Amino acid sequence: MTIPRILLVSGSTRAGSTNSAALRTIAADAGPDLDVRLYDGLLGLPPFIPGETDEPEAVLALHRQLAEVDAVLFCTPEYAGMIPGTLKNLLEWTIGNADLSDKPVAYVNVAYAGRGEAAVATLRTVVGYAGAEIVEAASGRITVQQSDIGPDGLVTAPEARARLNAAARALAEHAAHPAAAATSVHLDN
Repeated sequence: MTIPRILLVSGSTRAGSTNSAALRTIAADAGPDLDVRLYDGLLGLPPFIPGETDEPEAVLALHRQLAEVDAVLFCTPEYAGMIPGTLKNLLEWTIGNADLSDKPVAYVNVAYAGRGEAAVATLRTVVGYAGAEIVEAASGRITVQQSDIGPDGLVTAPEARARLNAAARALAEHAAHPAAAATSVHLDN
């Protein structure tokens, strides 16, 4: 049996971000039956320039990491009414190589209710344009407050932590068995 591999991508570049803490928590709790990898190259990616044929090592590393995984889980804040420019830049680098084409992706929105919808809408638009398959059963809102982050940088709130792990597991299940994956998981709170 192949262990599902998921790349966790935070759209935040802030060290104390609840978005990054949510993904670090998923990585810490993954267990031996799930291979999760935190993407840490967001700040190292140069600006995307359409038509540029010379791809620097940071971009080649991104392509390799995306090729090595079965699915991608995003968690991003909202800046200026959409996803941060650094995350949009990452996604733009994936278009020419079709890195996300037909790849299962999901997102978790850790913002308070009523916040982050524009980021989610933008992310859905861009990954849809990239040809990714959005896994609804693994996507949704799982609120994480700054007070929910422990000194180790992980989410301490038991319900949020359980739901974060459920999202990763639902994405992994879909990646491993797309036809049989459960579609009734409800993440929003």
